[in-house]
Amino acid sequence: MGVFAKLRLSRFSEMVQKIFGKKHAKIGIYGPPNVGKTTLANRILRDWTGDIMGTVSEIPHETRRATWKRNVKVENGHSSLMMDIVDTPGIATKIDYKEFMNTYGLNKDESRSRAKEATEGVIESIRWLEDIDGVVLVMDATQDPFTQVNVTIIGNLEARNLPILIAANKIDAEDASPATLKSAFPQHPVVPISALTGYNTENLYSMMVKEFGKKRHKKR
Repeated sequence: MGVFAKLRLSRFSEMVQKIFGKKHAKIGIYGPPNVGKTTLANRILRDWTGDIMGTVSEIPHETRRATWKRNVKVENGHSSLMMDIVDTPGIATKIDYKEFMNTYGLNKDESRSRAKEATEGVIESIRWLEDIDGVVLVMDATQDPFTQVNVTIIGNLEARNLPILIAANKIDAEDASPATLKSAFPQHPVVPISALTGYNTENLYSMMVKEFGKKRHKKR
């Protein structure tokens, strides 16, 4: 293909994207530890590829390195979007190795190692924001949404002009209150789900295609 032909094709592709939106996006799954990020990543992959992303644990910071799957095609019945799904380590404002010892029964060496890796994971999650087109922000619908870490994450994402879709997870729990999350962050779409059971994930997928398929420009 000649240079001019390639140029015409490139301009045509840009025009199509401006009219119809994105056709491929890199989506990060973010949130504090133990809100169900990897459970959701596994749910998305099982539903659309039959694969899984990683292991889950009741101990915080089980995911301490970002993992991702490329070319996951998600559909909403009317359109589709090819996504690279990135499962990021949980973001925390404080990581204390003693918590792993006192609460979860790990020995001192294991606790220190896990705390060190978890801290490195937080840094890695923040770095990934430079290469992300949109974020599924997972929050625990049974917990107070106005935590320091939630406010910090949202503030960071908004400063980068990244589209945010909040997944209000664990609504299968009796004390879940997704309405509290909606009222706390009305500036962003909130979808109540159970990543564990798959409840309402079809609406999440529809919103992912809708929100992340839009043409946007990130702030740098």
